[in-house]
Amino acid sequence: MKIEIISTGDELITGQILDTNANWLCQQLFSQGLQPQRLHTVADNLNDLVTLFTEASQRSDIVLVNGGLGPTSDDLSAQAAAAAMHVPVELNQAWLDVMKQKFAERGRVMAKTNIKQAMLPQGCDVIDNANGTACGFSFTFNQARFYFTPGVPHEFKHMFSTQIWPDIATRFALNNKLVQYKITTFGLGESAIDALIQDVTIPAQLHLGYRTASPEIEVKLISSDADIIKQVAQQIEQKLADYVIFTSDESDSSAEKIQHLMLAKQATLALAESCTGGMIASSLVAIAGSSGYLDRAMVTYSNQAKQDLVQVSADTLSSHGAVSEATAIEMAQGAKLSAKSDYALSVTGIAGPGGGSALKPVGTVAFALATPTETYSQMLVLPGKNRTMTRKIACAIALDMLRRHLQGLAVYGHYDFAPKWQAH
Repeated sequence: MKIEIISTGDELITGQILDTNANWLCQQLFSQGLQPQRLHTVADNLNDLVTLFTEASQRSDIVLVNGGLGPTSDDLSAQAAAAAMHVPVELNQAWLDVMKQKFAERGRVMAKTNIKQAMLPQGCDVIDNANGTACGFSFTFNQARFYFTPGVPHEFKHMFSTQIWPDIATRFALNNKLVQYKITTFGLGESAIDALIQDVTIPAQLHLGYRTASPEIEVKLISSDADIIKQVAQQIEQKLADYVIFTSDESDSSAEKIQHLMLAKQATLALAESCTGGMIASSLVAIAGSSGYLDRAMVTYSNQAKQDLVQVSADTLSSHGAVSEATAIEMAQGAKLSAKSDYALSVTGIAGPGGGSALKPVGTVAFALATPTETYSQMLVLPGKNRTMTRKIACAIALDMLRRHLQGLAVYGHYDFAPKWQAH
């Protein structure tokens, strides 16, 4: 099954809007075991559209075209489709009547320019639009079945779900559906992962790929054979060992994995965040049910807040500084004491772009994890990419420390991008 998606519009080409429709459509297709081979974005240019429609008709089974069905002169999809097939556009009286009725129901008079939305390629099948005035249409051209939809997201999504997908499922024998299995890792880059799994044999009927979901890396296995995926996944997970933070069979995020582990232990958690500014808490509470284990989160950004809220001593701050393992330890222990929780995480660091020094450069971050029996701490130098990424990586490392402890692994993971801080 060869599928192409074509998105039209100058606003896409110029970057004025993101093509969220194509993204959504790819997700819907993949949920049905299908994967497009080509994605195109084309400006509102008649010749370019005609050329692309003709080429796609000769190499694909399904072509999904989104956009260009409005009433203005730059909406060219219907005209281009007719030109590619060498047929005229003609008035579809039935759709014109529907449009007039829609306007009448709203107490409005339909402008003459809207008639253009009923001018369709001769012989096409109309796709009803329950939410707007631009109908879709479909036809078979050479070897491909084409489906045209308007670009308004809620109109397009409803048309695809209620009419286009049922038509595709009826017309095509959808055997050998694709299955995807994701192994989400943290601590290694793509090249390091690839080196670790290079001796795992990848069968021809399985596709292995990577996706950077910074700061995590996904290893993706795609095949129509679920047994092959399972066999290869087991080998890869053994090779990657504790770099695997979750799989698609377990969770959808690190926060969800933490929630599963904490609820299984019936344990509670408190947070004390400085440089991450509540990012850890935000990621955890994004998962429904987090109130079952997360007791409280304190953003102790200033030195005074560290003293007032989590009882960091003035002597510690004076002797070691706000960014230090000693301060992180007292933050975690103070948060745990305040909440009377089983666990507490703390983070304090220099997110940048300013604030660094020769001794503690931008990206220096201290972490602590207080458990029911002891407190662990480490200070790392994170890559100084930008403020947001530094905070995201710090959030991920803090959660990774907790995950490792809950799974009985070594609390201190190896992160090939973040060396241990060394005193000078």
